[in-house]
Amino acid sequence: DGGMRLVQGNLGRATFKTSAVDPARWTIEAPVRVFADQNDALAAFKAGELDRDVIIVVRFQGPAANGMPELHKLTPPMGVLQDKGFAVALLTDGRMSGASGKVPAAIHLTPEAAKGGPIAKLRDGDVVRLCANRSSIEVLVDEAEWAARMPVPIPPMHVGTGRELFAMMRVHADEAEKGGSAML
Repeated sequence: DGGMRLVQGNLGRATFKTSAVDPARWTIEAPVRVFADQNDALAAFKAGELDRDVIIVVRFQGPAANGMPELHKLTPPMGVLQDKGFAVALLTDGRMSGASGKVPAAIHLTPEAAKGGPIAKLRDGDVVRLCANRSSIEVLVDEAEWAARMPVPIPPMHVGTGRELFAMMRVHADEAEKGGSAML
């Protein structure tokens, strides 16, 4: 299958890189911890807040939100958690390079949070099941409760990163699975 799987379900569609992940870790079901920035996830790791089975969600990282920066800083701490025996995975509307390594990661999730995708409705503690075997990604929340939830608002942009220069282009950006291009 080329080492990649399309996973899809009530959270949208994402890419799961299976080639580097032990097949025993192709299915992860755990409560989520939600972040809008990888640096916040790193701070939570350093504070010991992620020492458990967890799916780390980093949303507002897609083409329309901030142009899809590389989330490679998350790989080492997630590997540490996995080596401690925890079931760990990443779910993001952003991207990671091929260096994502041995940790299960569902990346390029579409529709992205900035465009009202279901990832924007996730809350800390929701249980998500990511399964490469069944090519699925599902939040396990009561359907009525899920339907009633509103997406969280887009967080303010970090000023000074240079990304503000291209804000106008991001408004028109395609979803990640369509290339994330602002050129129509």
